[in-house]
Amino acid sequence: MKTVPLTRTQRIRKRIRRWLRPPRRLRFSRGGWFFTGGSVLLGLAAMGTGNNLLFLLLGGMLGFITLSGVLSEQMVRRLEIRRRVPRATAGEPARITYEIRNGNRRLSAYSIEAGEDGMAGRGWTPVIAPQSTGAARAENVWPARGVVPLETIVVSTSFPFGLFVKERDMDLAGEVVVWPRTDRPVREPRPSGERVRSSGESMSGAAGARGEYRGLRPYRSGDDPRDVHWRTTARVGHPVVREYERDRSRALWLCLDLLSVDDELGEAAVEIAAALAARASRRGESFGLATQDARVRPAGGAAQLERVLDALARAELRADAPRLDPPVPPAECVLVTAGAPGPGWGDVFAAAGGGR
Repeated sequence: MKTVPLTRTQRIRKRIRRWLRPPRRLRFSRGGWFFTGGSVLLGLAAMGTGNNLLFLLLGGMLGFITLSGVLSEQMVRRLEIRRRVPRATAGEPARITYEIRNGNRRLSAYSIEAGEDGMAGRGWTPVIAPQSTGAARAENVWPARGVVPLETIVVSTSFPFGLFVKERDMDLAGEVVVWPRTDRPVREPRPSGERVRSSGESMSGAAGARGEYRGLRPYRSGDDPRDVHWRTTARVGHPVVREYERDRSRALWLCLDLLSVDDELGEAAVEIAAALAARASRRGESFGLATQDARVRPAGGAAQLERVLDALARAELRADAPRLDPPVPPAECVLVTAGAPGPGWGDVFAAAGGGR
């Protein structure tokens, strides 16, 4: 998901909507509608009959309504809020934590909800003592990678009787960085420099070190046919290949080409790069990322994976992207692309061929 700036018309509409919506609002709950409707009917009956008992009941109900409005205002009036935003992954739930401080010196704040304006997730905390801080955690799911801007937190309470919900808007700028998924099935990068066309057909590429021999394993789609161990294959009745361990002294450079005229293939290419980075991180390998817009120097570990995923989340796919200029010779890079690869790359993962 690309971060698309608002057009002038959209910005004007947003400002008008905020001007028309007050920073504090009182809305009826379902029970509040019934209670208020009952109060109106009771008032009509009291005026029609002149019954003192009905007037007494009406006064009590109006007192409940007034007390509800006054107390709910006190609950949200002196609140201060901060948010802690996690790194999210596309399609997976992530929790935003709201740290809510009750600045009131005497009154506790009860039944406080918090969430982002325009998002479904809401966090709740039962009580916040005077001059204390409570936490509410709201769960949201973002379907696509990208950077999601955060602007306004809506704090609300239905205390004390649940008849009305008092809402308060609190402006606090921020953003959620949504990483691409890392669980996309991808083959092993070919340490020999073997590369493929977008159709998946293998062809010879630049030579490279295969690494140290590890053993035998069943054949998987995308494996180099030259690695087939024919004697074992004949004995067990299914293809078996030699497996080599990557030379960890050499960094894996992932080069993601942002040139894309098809959004679906472009996003698939980003997920392929994320899956390759996650695999390298799990194995303790050194890896880096290069795009037209960003460079992440090779390193290893979880922190490096976070840096790479951050860069992938912010990557802007476009049809007019310039030519990708790798930081090392192309023969030493693994190219991930949504389109047709050029010659000379060490290995190619083409989204048009399913990442093969």
